[in-house]
Amino acid sequence: MTTGAAPIERTGGRVLVVDRAERVLLLRGTDPADPAAGTWWFTPGGGLDDGETAEQGALRELAEETGLVLAELGPAVWTRTAEFDFMGSHYRQAETFFLVRVDGHDVDFGGFTEIERHAVHEFRWWSVAELAATAETVYPSSLGAELALLLAEGRPSAPKVVAA
Repeated sequence: MTTGAAPIERTGGRVLVVDRAERVLLLRGTDPADPAAGTWWFTPGGGLDDGETAEQGALRELAEETGLVLAELGPAVWTRTAEFDFMGSHYRQAETFFLVRVDGHDVDFGGFTEIERHAVHEFRWWSVAELAATAETVYPSSLGAELALLLAEGRPSAPKVVAA
């Protein structure tokens, strides 16, 4: 972790894109400034631009990162606070997660920003069982267990706080 300065505080919006087979879409990425940090899988989404709501930012990021363009996401299902290093900076990001159900989707990386072109390498649809069995790094770390509950119980009445 980067040390010294206080973390950069920001907010983010993320999307759990779940297909008809109840698999979640994840992206595999790295930190271009720290290749030794390895790779990890994560949900589409990211930091909000000035003036954006969590839903607006999540919709923008979803379109940029996957080519999936939607008008709205509906109520949030989860929140979490994540701390991470990226591109030489340390962040503390308060994230809001939204659930979107799709029949399927052909992922399109054509909307990537310059940083995303260097940081995001592939996508994969993951089942809950695959998430539970993998030794790969997945964020949030509780994704498999929390997704299983969400799919079984449906949307919560208020966003649930999940582990980073």
